[in-house]
Amino acid sequence: MPREGTGPDFIEALARGLEVITAFRPGRPTMTLAEVAAATGLARPTARRILLTLAELGYVRTGEGGFALTPRVLDLGVAYTRSLGLWEVARPHMERLVARTNESCSIAQLDGSDVVYVARVSVPKIVALAVQIGTRFPAIATSLGKVQLAALEPEEVDRILAEPSRSGLVPARVLTKQERDAELRDVRARGWALTDQELAPGIRSVAAPLRDGSGRVIAGINVNTHAAETPVEKLLDEYLPLLLQTAGEISADFARLETVPHVTVAS
Repeated sequence: MPREGTGPDFIEALARGLEVITAFRPGRPTMTLAEVAAATGLARPTARRILLTLAELGYVRTGEGGFALTPRVLDLGVAYTRSLGLWEVARPHMERLVARTNESCSIAQLDGSDVVYVARVSVPKIVALAVQIGTRFPAIATSLGKVQLAALEPEEVDRILAEPSRSGLVPARVLTKQERDAELRDVRARGWALTDQELAPGIRSVAAPLRDGSGRVIAGINVNTHAAETPVEKLLDEYLPLLLQTAGEISADFARLETVPHVTVAS
């Protein structure tokens, strides 16, 4: 970290304070004043003033072995993450997936017997599925819905799908209960769902579940294609592995977000 800024607004004292904080690394959680001064290249009186200031603010504590950081430092490291919602956390992953597939990517959650789109990164196409945030589709006719329904107990699936859809859309293919239950068993076993022109003619997609830190499925993420452009083999052989990787990365980020402490305990 530079000690001298490039402009008149640079605050050298703040830069030095951050440098002291980052001097505490794995393998040296506790440091003496001399060690902090040596690690940062600061004069010992300067390092001492910074450490005592950080201690007064609650970011550093003193003990027999010297100085150590407190959990309050986590507030600095997760400020950016706290400012984001789940779907903003997912968006960079979705954008990378879209860049690699040149196909639209969406995230949706169950709401009754429908899925509701909560995040989307789209690619302009001559023929496009009319989707925006808040769009509803019957869950059982979508790959996004199937990966979430498959995570539920059969009795819960029956209860949910007994509710009338509020999407206003009648699927191109209507499943019997036996077909539905068999398909959801397959989805549960393999961990992903494929729909081929079930929602509407020409619409083909594959979806994977998104999980929270406890492993609970909280949403689905898909790659949406047009049947005339993308055969099923390409969707499964090329796009599905990328989708599963993306779903894992997003789920890991969701889990990390849940571990962020929301209450700072004084130490």
